[in-house]
Amino acid sequence: MKRSHTCGALKLSNRGEQVTLCGWVENWRDHGGIIFIDLRDRYGVTQILFNPDAKNNVFEKAKDFRSEYVIEVEGVVEKRPDGTTNPKLSTGEIEVIVNKVELLNTSKTPPISTDDNMYTTENLRLKYRYLDLRRPSMQKNLITRHKSAQIMRNFLNENDFLEIETPFLTKSTPEGARDYLVPSRVNPGKFYALPQSPQLFKQLLMVSGFDRYYQIVKCFRDEDLRADRQPEFTQVDMELSFVDTEDIMNIMEQMIKKLFSDIRGIKFDKPFPRIPYNEAMDKYGLDAPDLRFELPLVEVTDIFKATTFKVFETTVKNGGVIKALKISNGASFTRKDLDELTEFVKVYGAKGMAWIKIQESEWQSPIVKFFTDYEKDTLKERLELKVNDLVIFGSDSYNVVNESLGRLRKEIAKRINLINDDEFCFAWVTEFPLFEWDEDEKRYASKHHPFTMPFDEDIDMLSSDPLKVRAKAYDLVLNGIEIGGGSIRIHRRDIQEKIFNLLKINEEEANLKFGFLLEALQFGAPPHGGIALGFDRLMMFLVGADSIRDIIAFPKTQKATCMMTDAPSDVDSKQLKELSIKLTI
Repeated sequence: MKRSHTCGALKLSNRGEQVTLCGWVENWRDHGGIIFIDLRDRYGVTQILFNPDAKNNVFEKAKDFRSEYVIEVEGVVEKRPDGTTNPKLSTGEIEVIVNKVELLNTSKTPPISTDDNMYTTENLRLKYRYLDLRRPSMQKNLITRHKSAQIMRNFLNENDFLEIETPFLTKSTPEGARDYLVPSRVNPGKFYALPQSPQLFKQLLMVSGFDRYYQIVKCFRDEDLRADRQPEFTQVDMELSFVDTEDIMNIMEQMIKKLFSDIRGIKFDKPFPRIPYNEAMDKYGLDAPDLRFELPLVEVTDIFKATTFKVFETTVKNGGVIKALKISNGASFTRKDLDELTEFVKVYGAKGMAWIKIQESEWQSPIVKFFTDYEKDTLKERLELKVNDLVIFGSDSYNVVNESLGRLRKEIAKRINLINDDEFCFAWVTEFPLFEWDEDEKRYASKHHPFTMPFDEDIDMLSSDPLKVRAKAYDLVLNGIEIGGGSIRIHRRDIQEKIFNLLKINEEEANLKFGFLLEALQFGAPPHGGIALGFDRLMMFLVGADSIRDIIAFPKTQKATCMMTDAPSDVDSKQLKELSIKLTI
């Protein structure tokens, strides 16, 4: 026998045809001497029927079948009797009356169910991932992932991009996270690094004149994990020559819009909003704002410049900021709610949380007694306060206030049901600072990476005021999560060397780590820029998954382990000796 149809293909129009199906036994039922089996493959489910009077002993064979046995059947397609159709199945109007069957393989009782409605712990799912991937939801996720990759490939191919592979075994260079190192056997004592991104190679491709490059590529970062991170992840990597920031953002928008239209049927008619970094931080506290709801942060430092409230007074004296978050009708929050929110902001560095409830006859709060009439009137006017509103304050350094209130903003939106999970709000965050100050290292650090071009009009400030220099960088944000980031790159050696110098990367270190790039910039490097989209994060949104692990075939755990293969694992002493490695643990 040879498979003629899949288990999701047969319709009423196939009635009377002799067909051959292959698949897994999903359900086995004996109804009054007639055996029914739901036969499953990745395309769907077909009901097959075994009559006791059928030829070839098929009924007796079917008696021994169990869940997840692999079988092949031949039979005739018939219409299901009235009242027995299943509208949930694409094949729900027909069944196959079996006249020949072959057992291809048996199965032990599976330790996990392939039924999406049955709960199974994630650890067990990951241990038996090959069984977990039989679940319809997981198969749908990976099929959607495949289709999405093809849509993006086709779009980029049609826009003159070339798909070019870059090395996996490369040089260790600092890009913000720890590298995965690979020892070299033929060069004892030396190491390759797995790439955190193809950043330098794609820049070199621009120097080579390829002008439009892309790659759907695996990247590696040895960092602490969470739901939206993996040690190995996939990004849609692009680089273009002779472009500016708007060129790159426009073509990315076109691709994203096509992807969401083709996969989810969602249309975006307007351009994605552009939000300067400073505006995002001032209004939302975070550089990846969730725009599905309002709840803006409002700075009120100036109102309390002469306050007698000790916490606010200290903040003003130390050059910090005071911001307010107004929750309309939030006065219904209980003291327990407010205590929980206070503990929430402490996770992000806040020492506490001040609040006020606007009641009909008074303002209820432990801190109101310290406020003057001017402070109350000005606060009421600026926040447009109404009866039953709740005001929450953050008072600390700029970074702590933004981080804590920015996170709190989203937490409160969840609690009061302001978030529509079916809504997708994209935005570009632009004009990032080129540098930030690393207090621990007492030096400048790149906000993105050291290959980002500063704004032309800000270049002179590299010498006088580096922290005011803006970067030609841009992040694509979706529902409060960064799904991509890029920049216009430095294409001149003199500027690149100046950036390295500001980052305290001396000439010797720069030549050791980036000498090949610096040399390449001397040979007619064109202006260029690019972007990398986090493919895994993007897929989470497209399929509605809660975890990045649900859209990767064989993911790692939050401890960077594979429960199925038990990786990472020990290796024998012979392998270590060949690599000139001696363990110290």
